[in-house]
Amino acid sequence: MKIDLVKRLALGAFVGCFIVLLIMVLMSLQRGPQNISFEGTTIINAFLGSIVVGWGFSLTGLIYEREDIAFPLQVAFQMGIGMVILFIVAIYLQWMPTNLGIGIIIEWIIIACIFAAVSWCGFYIYYYLVARDLNKKLSK
Repeated sequence: MKIDLVKRLALGAFVGCFIVLLIMVLMSLQRGPQNISFEGTTIINAFLGSIVVGWGFSLTGLIYEREDIAFPLQVAFQMGIGMVILFIVAIYLQWMPTNLGIGIIIEWIIIACIFAAVSWCGFYIYYYLVARDLNKKLSK
């Protein structure tokens, strides 16, 4: 159990950092790399914030080990808690521009939900294929 928890924490931190760095790179490419620069505090906040958000999504993934809860409820639980943690961190670190009006906030939420859904689908497909391969090996 301790090893599984450490693996979840490491994977969550890695995926969180990867996604935030990817977003920072896409922002730089959109505005032109020569037109944007990140301060040291911005990079540190992005690093630590992405780890916290990654942990929020990865630790809530423990819900999938409970077979007495329906799969759609498991997904709703993980995504709900993960998104709440994301929004708290985003507001605290000012990733979400709350001062620019409701339209930008809604756009930010939609983009965050798309990133979360794509990530979730990627992990789902990966673990589905791993389980399928294990089942093939067991049936031989």
